[in-house]
Amino acid sequence: MQDDARISVGRYIYQTEQKFLSSDLFYGHGTFEALDEAAWLVGSAIGVSPAELDDALERVLTASEIDQLDALVMRRIKERIPVAYLLNEAWFAGHRFYIDERALIPRSLIAEYILEHFQPWIEEENITRVLDLCTGSGCIAIAVALEVPGARVDAADISADALAVALKNVHDYGLGERVELVQSDLFDALAGRRYDIIVSNPPYVPPSSMLELPREYRHEPELALVAEDNGLDIVAKILAQAADHLKEGGLLIVEVGESREALEQRFPHLPFTWLGHESGEETVFLLNRADLDDN
Repeated sequence: MQDDARISVGRYIYQTEQKFLSSDLFYGHGTFEALDEAAWLVGSAIGVSPAELDDALERVLTASEIDQLDALVMRRIKERIPVAYLLNEAWFAGHRFYIDERALIPRSLIAEYILEHFQPWIEEENITRVLDLCTGSGCIAIAVALEVPGARVDAADISADALAVALKNVHDYGLGERVELVQSDLFDALAGRRYDIIVSNPPYVPPSSMLELPREYRHEPELALVAEDNGLDIVAKILAQAADHLKEGGLLIVEVGESREALEQRFPHLPFTWLGHESGEETVFLLNRADLDDN
């Protein structure tokens, strides 16, 4: 990578960006362009936080740091491993999380609504119990607990492997008394529990679409991505059961990605509210319990 014995952090980032640009990589697991991905990889690998990176650009890298970075850059390019997995680090709703290939890399659009404390759809003082269904790494559940300190959060997932990742994140944030991890096939282990908000980023990729996805997605657990029935299998089950687990006036917030059109065609009687997002995407819906009672 280096042209001489001395190379700065900023120069290494620039050279990495150029290598990424010439390697046809896919971005979307935490960044959206080569420069951001290069800066994230370099900064995190050498222990420089995002807030400190600008001040570290002139620092000269050591030989051992360069060797470490060269190995990471090579794996990113040759194996198409997302940077989040290379670094065991992901950022969601402004918070850092541990991640590995047992769980989906956090990237849900739901982060924006958490940071807004689910306003204006519910008053924050009325949020006391929240369910994060299909929690994966636990990022949504933990972000809710951090942003809405009056809430207790259940984080449910069918995957014991994903829950092991979530457990590490819950411990890292010291939230063991407010975030409960539950191994459950959707609502099966949650009998009798009712919530002010149920939020979910479930699997919704149709099996036919998996082969069309970039190689980076092959490193993520298929269980967290793929849903049968044109991507609607899991979402349809959530719609069928959510009312029994929502308090009166409770909200269901679900991300469905590319399955939005198929969902609207399948459930034309449901008054989906599609939430706006700064990205321009509208693939997260909101329903009230009353909307679901006759589903």
